[in-house]
Amino acid sequence: MFCLRHAVTVVLSAMLLAPLSSQAAEKVGQAVLIKTEVTGAGGPLAVDDPVHRDEQIRTSISGLGQFTFRDGTRLAVGAGSSVTIDKFVFDDSGAVKKLTINAAKGSFRWMSGNSNHSAYQIVTPAGTIGVRGTAFDFYVGANGTTAVVLLNGAAQFCSAGGCRQLKQQCDCVVAKRNGQISEPRRVNRDVLKTLGNQRALPFLSGSQQLSGRMGFVGGGGCGLSTAMRGQPNGISPRSAPENNPAPAPHDTPSAPSPQESPHAEAPAAPHETPSTPDVSNPPSAPDKSGKPHEHDGDEGEHHDHHGRGDHGRGDNQGDDQDSQGDGGNHGDHGGGHHQR
Repeated sequence: MFCLRHAVTVVLSAMLLAPLSSQAAEKVGQAVLIKTEVTGAGGPLAVDDPVHRDEQIRTSISGLGQFTFRDGTRLAVGAGSSVTIDKFVFDDSGAVKKLTINAAKGSFRWMSGNSNHSAYQIVTPAGTIGVRGTAFDFYVGANGTTAVVLLNGAAQFCSAGGCRQLKQQCDCVVAKRNGQISEPRRVNRDVLKTLGNQRALPFLSGSQQLSGRMGFVGGGGCGLSTAMRGQPNGISPRSAPENNPAPAPHDTPSAPSPQESPHAEAPAAPHETPSTPDVSNPPSAPDKSGKPHEHDGDEGEHHDHHGRGDHGRGDNQGDDQDSQGDGGNHGDHGGGHHQR
């Protein structure tokens, strides 16, 4: 009798717990992109693996995961992040009545599916993001500070300090745990400084790349990716050329070129050396011996030039006669030397 009662109790318990188990393991979506390491409740996730309600999804410091929910909603989970699908109430029309996720920390991109806008809710330590048919990026820091950047549609962020409406593409608000919340303004590098993390918005800055439709939304990075490329490590455009003194070192070798000019003249001397052998050539020897100047008819000008060194002071006066002798015959030129 006791064994029978025990058996009935086991069967009833199994029947009662079965719906709870199936509900807890309800599939709400699947992974469409996994990079490095992304883990779920059952361990590491791979592409096409299902994700379930109440499942916590975590990424490594370089991990990246993209997920699609049953109503077409897309969620990207960046590096070093943690998020849990808290509520997922699905109906038969292909939409959800309620989809709530709890973002504990990290970076994310959200794209709404085909459900009613009011069905979506994203909870962060600093407040709640209300979706209005939207695509947006958001970041949750380790201290709970949260930033939201609108990419498409509209959204609002509500906290203890009130609500802020994001209506313009690239509008951004930053909220803290204490209820402090900024007015919407265009996202820029100052937002990253406020968050204390240059990789806080990796899908906008370009430090992580998304695939498919999720990679196309982003307002061109809202100018953040261009700013990050143009100013690496926080260097301003004005200081960048100063830190790149490559042209200066290349110019400095040109400075010693005047000092090297004596060496540059040295090659010029060899060009003149061919004229030096003309002095010692055999044709010049007959000039000293007083023999007929048969060679002067061809190189009269060379003779005048080198004659200064061969004939001493007498030739200095003879140069004037030589210059006149060039207009006549060379016999007069030779005669001038014999008179000296």
